[in-house]
Amino acid sequence: MPATYRPPAPVRATLWLMFLVTCATLETPLNGDQLLPTAPYVAGYANPLSVAPKESVDIHLSTNAPYVHLVVERIGRANHQVYEQTNLSGKEHPIPDRASSDGCQWPVAFSLPIPPDWQSGYYQVTLTTTAERREADVEAAVTSTGKLFFVVRAATPGKNSKILLQLATNTYNAYTNWGGHSLYSYHDRDGLQGHRVSFDRPLRSQFSNWEIHFVRWAEDNGFALDYAVNSDLEFRPELLDHYRLVLSIGHDEYWSSPMRDHLEKFIAGGGNVAFLSGNTCCWQVRSEAAGRALTCWKQAYVLDPLFRTGDPHLLSTAWSHHLVERPENTLTGVGFLWGGYHRSHGQFMDGPASYLVHRPDHWLFQGTGLKRGDRFGGQDTVVGYECDGCEMKWEDGLPFPTGRDGTPKSFTILGTCEARWAPGDSLWYDRFPADRIGAAVLGTYTQAGTVVTAGSTDWVHGLRGHDAVVEQITRNILQRLSK
Repeated sequence: MPATYRPPAPVRATLWLMFLVTCATLETPLNGDQLLPTAPYVAGYANPLSVAPKESVDIHLSTNAPYVHLVVERIGRANHQVYEQTNLSGKEHPIPDRASSDGCQWPVAFSLPIPPDWQSGYYQVTLTTTAERREADVEAAVTSTGKLFFVVRAATPGKNSKILLQLATNTYNAYTNWGGHSLYSYHDRDGLQGHRVSFDRPLRSQFSNWEIHFVRWAEDNGFALDYAVNSDLEFRPELLDHYRLVLSIGHDEYWSSPMRDHLEKFIAGGGNVAFLSGNTCCWQVRSEAAGRALTCWKQAYVLDPLFRTGDPHLLSTAWSHHLVERPENTLTGVGFLWGGYHRSHGQFMDGPASYLVHRPDHWLFQGTGLKRGDRFGGQDTVVGYECDGCEMKWEDGLPFPTGRDGTPKSFTILGTCEARWAPGDSLWYDRFPADRIGAAVLGTYTQAGTVVTAGSTDWVHGLRGHDAVVEQITRNILQRLSK
């Protein structure tokens, strides 16, 4: 090999990534396994994650207390208790090696039949235990709590609502590090990034971060909703036949190929979708274990077995990667490569956090009183955290999509706000310029069905804060696209 040889950029990126992984493995103590607590505790998870009335959901528990008090509530405009079980026998079970990737394998502690009259929604199970603990020769009763959740689908899909809210449960799982690993290294127990995560472990729900604010606003304003989870789009695509509008709210980051296939078919058949979310459909995942686990190699896509032996279009990396050739823009109209962060990760930390209005006469803005050049949403930071955008060109002071990034040329850009990747994010991707300034883009396109995108995870902050413009735009979307 000549002394001046320099590997091509993709190879250099791969070698650097493998070097970092090796260093972390050698220098970091192998403490990834999660140990059982010594203090009183209770933890659990539900299977399945999505259930219909007249079906049952199994609750898997582990506790070092003799009994568990179980309360089930439907979470909405108000928390409504629907079930209570006292003196449920408690038993402690080990946390197996690879619990985060392969599941806890705890037995069923309780099977809950879903009554036929339970309303579709997000159901939270609160587990409470009381155990005696001796400290300094004094016996004291110590209370511990744990939470888990499941979703109840509609008994008759589409009967009471033509709006389907599918929760970002894949993202909940991806960020959960219980049992050792998540799909992130920043909070991983041994500093490494996992590539497989299981639903058969206590999950950290993100429902209270984003979806709950939309749910409360919708219920306050008379909009009935039916619920589903991400995996329902993959394994129950027939649900879509009963709805006019499908919603993605907040942080809906991890999508499988079948999820996209089914939703794109829905749009092609005249169905409507509103992505009131950001960083949406950023990473491709593959479902495993009959939908109870997700695989995603992300930046380390060269380690994905499909890199050498399978279909590169199914690589579990960024949807916008040139090997996958299926940017999220073709579905949502926007993507993270042309977006980035706003008031997060050191990017535009003093930014306006609001949309600049470009086409105020569009139906989305009906009733808002906005004019071209106005801004809205800044008081509640509706543009924030992670944002999606598209490549734009400007003509007569107005932005238009170029279409080179996969955004449909019929896409109408209604509002924008500057965003940018954090510098380190671009190191692994050989075709991304680190200094590019993108934007959160609010816009819409129609191809049989209509798709609306907010291009920001934090759109619902405006609903939480009762921003009149954000409320009116959201109302326009729901009223027009659910008919």
